[in-house]
Amino acid sequence: MSSAPNVTRVTPEGVAWLASAGTYPWRTLARWERHPDAPLVLPCGTAFDVVSAPAIFGRRMLDQLWDEGPGSGPVAVFRGRMLLFAAPGTAHRLPSLLAWEEWGSHRTDAVPPLLCHGTGDEVTVPAPGGEGIGAGDCRWLVAPDQRRPWLPGPEVVLWAAVRAARAAVRISIFPPADQDANVYDVSRRR
Repeated sequence: MSSAPNVTRVTPEGVAWLASAGTYPWRTLARWERHPDAPLVLPCGTAFDVVSAPAIFGRRMLDQLWDEGPGSGPVAVFRGRMLLFAAPGTAHRLPSLLAWEEWGSHRTDAVPPLLCHGTGDEVTVPAPGGEGIGAGDCRWLVAPDQRRPWLPGPEVVLWAAVRAARAAVRISIFPPADQDANVYDVSRRR
């Protein structure tokens, strides 16, 4: 069982951090004051980047981060995908690290693609209270509770993804054994 914190409501400091992602933070704060249960679309690349994974695989990554790693930053769920908030620059660096790990190659076909959202991209962010219309589709799993939350970088996200993939799918560098092959014990030579 994961030891991830159960912080589902954003604190005022967390709201300020989320609002700082936009060009006009005061506008974001004013929208949330008028509609506290409404998700908003915020730009990535300044306060945070986002790595989006299918919900089940994203949960495995989150479990790896909390059970055997340094923990996670804020994490949300939106339309069946897990949104892992990461350090700015992660969306630029992570794809090359995944390519180096041969992510998506013939060896790892069963491993789902990760979508990286950085500078120039926007993501839907759950409402601070996480209790609005459709809150099940857009909600916080780990809500931001600080003005400057810790955010994992690309290497930490890669580590969690590789660990989650290895736990979910047996990946081997060796081809499958030929079941009809004759096997001889050569360990006992005279």
